[in-house]
Amino acid sequence: MIAKATDSIYCMHFLPEQNRLLIGQGNGGVHIIDLTENKEERLLKLHDQALFGLLSSIKHNLIFTLGGDGILCILSDQSFEVIQRIRLSEKKLRAIVINNRQDKVFIGCGDGSIVELSLPLLEITHRFQAHGLDFSVNALCLSPDETKLLSGSRDAHLNIFQLNNYELISSIPAHNYAIYDIAFDPTGNYFATASRDKSVKIWDYNSLSVLERLEGNDGKGHINSVNKLLWLDDGTLLSAGDDRAVQSWKK
Repeated sequence: MIAKATDSIYCMHFLPEQNRLLIGQGNGGVHIIDLTENKEERLLKLHDQALFGLLSSIKHNLIFTLGGDGILCILSDQSFEVIQRIRLSEKKLRAIVINNRQDKVFIGCGDGSIVELSLPLLEITHRFQAHGLDFSVNALCLSPDETKLLSGSRDAHLNIFQLNNYELISSIPAHNYAIYDIAFDPTGNYFATASRDKSVKIWDYNSLSVLERLEGNDGKGHINSVNKLLWLDDGTLLSAGDDRAVQSWKK
């Protein structure tokens, strides 16, 4: 066992250069775990509600945390001191992705909008309505060439935007219920979506057609909401769900 948390764990993020693990919890706190010693170094209380997302920018030495209170918190990845707190929405923040080529960060909001911030200035440079009003943006993912932004929402739609002008390229009714995660495979030719409808779908990126639907009807797959996806370097897909299971899928 690495660490024992005091509340529900909603998200985690690994800092490879420091060999530290950040754990975000339902009470709005972040545990900082030293993986060399397998011990907790600090506990930061950053949000008044659940902490739904963690991400770091090695290039800019920043850590971002997403709160159910609608606040984006930015910390130094060296001192873990708070640099800035920005209220982006009156509703929860659930998704974040960094465009390293353009030095931008995108945050999905509970009101259905996506906010763009510039790095390292941390200024809001654009906001657009990505999904229906109050249909929260739960998942964000960049295309492999970082020219397109994929978003998944409580409206069960997968939307794809061109980043040079924020044009909506495709809007696909991808699932029966909310989409919680989107992840590209190591080749960049395929991506997967995870949903509250208990399924994982594998998509061909070029045709945007469904190649496989992974679900529990045949005794395999998840029996509850699927919340998180992770592709390993060998192309293996891991999925984690509300059924307390992590499943491994191989082509």
